[in-house]
Amino acid sequence: MRRVRVKPSKSQSFVGMIGGAVFVIIGFSIIPMMGMFGIFWTIMAMAIAGMHAYNYFTDKGVASWEIDVEPNHQGINREEDFEAKLRKLNRLKEDGLITDSEFAKKRADIMKSEW
Repeated sequence: MRRVRVKPSKSQSFVGMIGGAVFVIIGFSIIPMMGMFGIFWTIMAMAIAGMHAYNYFTDKGVASWEIDVEPNHQGINREEDFEAKLRKLNRLKEDGLITDSEFAKKRADIMKSEW
């Protein structure tokens, strides 16, 4: 099992960074009127803007979620199964066991189920 980090997209991070910057500006304007609340507001706004800026400007970024993912071994088998089905179907046609119309119908079914 491996852990995958999910972080916001670049556009979400950009909007969050701009929004955080606006709140920082508001915070600097309310510090004289609000005292400790204004300081707290500004520090929190700086943290939000900083986190989003870090996500926007780096590839690492801060994860919103971390999820555990089990390896999918079926993906490899599925591709092999897909190829095996088509080869088997082709052999049936070449051996004359199915008609061209049956081959086309079954091939379309296989292609549809795989995509």
